[in-house]
Amino acid sequence: MHENFFHKIKVYYEDTDSGGVVYYANYLKYLERARTEALFSIGFSNKKIQDQFNSLIIVKSCNIEYKKSAHLEDELKIRSFIKSITKTSFFMNQIITKGEDTIVEAQVHLVFINNENKPVKIPDEIYLKFKPYFCDTIKT
Repeated sequence: MHENFFHKIKVYYEDTDSGGVVYYANYLKYLERARTEALFSIGFSNKKIQDQFNSLIIVKSCNIEYKKSAHLEDELKIRSFIKSITKTSFFMNQIITKGEDTIVEAQVHLVFINNENKPVKIPDEIYLKFKPYFCDTIKT
């Protein structure tokens, strides 16, 4: 059984349109915050990865499905887990819920790159820390 990262978000006025509905692009920001917190939870940060490994984690693609709307002052929970991994990248599934309702599902393809924007092997130290969060699918 794989583990999940959880992160909570509260919807603020700045996140919504004039009707109090979350603007669709803000869900991408919520997902990014959850991924950043997931890194922090295993002892890393984007800055630390850049400084220690001369690497960055970039979003190569994001497939997102909007199921329901979130509104002003809603409390949302983001569940993130690693669906599959290769030597240089991984797919993270992220699900945003409000109470029992799923409002957004996303699959994000993340790639480790070096300073020349070329894919590089995921550092072993990071790979091992992420391992409990892998789903059963590991690709080579």
